[in-house]
Amino acid sequence: MKKIIILSLISMFYIGCEKKSEKRTQEEPLNIIFMIGDGMGLAQISTAFYFGKETPNFEQFKNIGFIKTPSTSHTITDSAAGATAFSTGEKTYKRAIGMSKDSLPLPTILETLQKEDYQTGFVTLTPITHATPASFYAHVKDRDLHEDIALDLVKSNVDFFVGGGLKYLKRRTDKKDLYTELIAKNYKLDSVSLSKFDVNKKNGYLLAEEGLPSKTEGRKSFLQDATQLGLDYFTKKGKPFFFMIEGSYIDWGGHAMDAELLKQEVLDFDKTIGLVLRYIKKHPNTLLVVTADHETGGVSIGKSYMIDEETGEKSEEVDNVSINFNNDQHSGTLIPVFAKGKGSENFQGIYENNEIYHKMFKAINNK
Repeated sequence: MKKIIILSLISMFYIGCEKKSEKRTQEEPLNIIFMIGDGMGLAQISTAFYFGKETPNFEQFKNIGFIKTPSTSHTITDSAAGATAFSTGEKTYKRAIGMSKDSLPLPTILETLQKEDYQTGFVTLTPITHATPASFYAHVKDRDLHEDIALDLVKSNVDFFVGGGLKYLKRRTDKKDLYTELIAKNYKLDSVSLSKFDVNKKNGYLLAEEGLPSKTEGRKSFLQDATQLGLDYFTKKGKPFFFMIEGSYIDWGGHAMDAELLKQEVLDFDKTIGLVLRYIKKHPNTLLVVTADHETGGVSIGKSYMIDEETGEKSEEVDNVSINFNNDQHSGTLIPVFAKGKGSENFQGIYENNEIYHKMFKAINNK
């Protein structure tokens, strides 16, 4: 009888420990990884299914929705207004960076979460002062004010960043050396390579005067390497984090009406998604959201034809498809949203782009 009682008490003790452990896990702040495939609409995503050698990582998502992208000033948005809607939860006018429709600064998700002791960071292939990354830390009236945006970077306290745009910090018209100012603010900076981070400092990598090379220019695995470096840094720090990762040149493929560039950039972005999904499996207290600010090129996937050089006749290639462009501009098509992890069910349905901000905070607050 004593044995039964002792065993019951031991069992109750372990069950109690498991429940306490489970409660602690539930109460831990949520990591958020936000991936933006700039210019990536449904047709761009579809190219991963037709031109990739493996099953696209997009197929791993079950919680999928769509966003409407108009800005307050234009039905067809740009990246600045689109990213500001993501970062602040408010729609704004075209070209605005972290500003309201009335040209007033709005707190961004990075700034708000920093007050909650979150680590923050971003990876981009463009200059770090470009519209999408800038909208997460800067507040300027026009996206082309790169030097003003760089001044805001110095004040932002972002813990980890990777991108180009070195000239906006070191070769400025006002002769300021913002690179040195960041070092004075306890940043470990590198303008040569993705070197090992210093866990006791904030880390920044400015690896091009302007933007990084595209895939067709030989970029190789840079986006995956930079993403992994950021994830390793945040994990080592042991604090919750918000990490924005931009696949920047999908948009450029649309503007250039360059099918090869577009498909290579989408495949590279999809590969980076796979890396992040593997991270989530090991760190389940993480939410991943993947979307785009807008679509570029009015892209469609259509029939592919061969032209007979002698007769000029064309015949359909039944096993191939072609990437077709309507124009070289942004379009107003609905944009897919893919979500995985805790709170991912909140991202189903059709809603405005600024709702992504509020849905991320809903996941953080576990409501």
